Amino acid sequence: MKAKATLKQIAKELGVSVSTVSKALNDSPEISEQTKVKIKEYAKLKNYKPNVIGLNLKNRKTKTIGVIIPNILNSFFAKVFSGIEKVADKKGYNVITCISNESLEKEVHTLEMLSNGTIDGFILSVSEEAQKLEDYAHFSAIIADGTPIVMFDRIADGVECDKVVVDDFDSALNSTQHLIDLGCKNIALISSVDNLSVGKLRADGYLKALKDNNIPVNENIILRTDSEEDMKAKIDAIFEHKVDAIFALDENDSVAALRVSLKKGYKVPEDISIIGFADGILASRRLSPSLTTVSQHGVEIGEVAARQLIKRLEEESEEETSDYETIVIKTKLKERESTRKI
Repeated sequence: MKAKATLKQIAKELGVSVSTVSKALNDSPEISEQTKVKIKEYAKLKNYKPNVIGLNLKNRKTKTIGVIIPNILNSFFAKVFSGIEKVADKKGYNVITCISNESLEKEVHTLEMLSNGTIDGFILSVSEEAQKLEDYAHFSAIIADGTPIVMFDRIADGVECDKVVVDDFDSALNSTQHLIDLGCKNIALISSVDNLSVGKLRADGYLKALKDNNIPVNENIILRTDSEEDMKAKIDAIFEHKVDAIFALDENDSVAALRVSLKKGYKVPEDISIIGFADGILASRRLSPSLTTVSQHGVEIGEVAARQLIKRLEEESEEETSDYETIVIKTKLKERESTRKI
């Protein structure tokens, strides 16, 4: 099937403005008959079809953004939401927030409910169940109907839309390298998010750091699970082996690693160093010793995602799918009491 042309493409190829093309195709009296004929014939040749749904959406803007987050208890998502709301409020947009509770069914229902004229576009992080099943058809359907989506943190690679992510692989590699630079040789990995895209990327970064430093992979000190309950049930087994560091891939994982280390009689950081994702309230303020963490800059992610969606919503011309962006936010290692100083 021949690809459909866009107003932007037609305007570029004919050397006129997008506005001129749009007016000509809509028989505006502002455009000469000769120009109208030229543009209409070229549009027909290039298989141009007007995006009726998109046009309808533009004509009935709600100035409302739908935000779907997987877990209301995760402090990272709360930070992202605060960033979204800050930018939305400044730009005159309202925000409706829904929680998928990691459910694919609820995610689908929420998208369908809000896309029926309630909101102009979505900012969302993919549910655990959708990632586990690799079921992303509902996102593609919403986008095809003319409603833009910006994904953040947990994304669906096969869905063409704007995305805002952190450098999960690189930050995991750098965090593990930091532990190696401290002199740690037996670095355990603890994950309760192995079924999520971010969990897999972080684990890959850890393994790459070991490989780069010629450190053999010891499966006995690698705990990759799909839930906090499973992680807590199995974490004790890690300490049957001589570990001198732990890299934890989620805030709950890092808190569990610290508590079990202290319970087992380890001195932190003298006997064992711990680094964890992410920089939540528990990790930074309520634990003793305080945890060294990878800060994901949640507020900044929310701000960038909101600006990207509003940019899409306020563009006057049609955009090509190749214009979709994946924006990478750099993380920062915040050193606290759970790691030794170099």
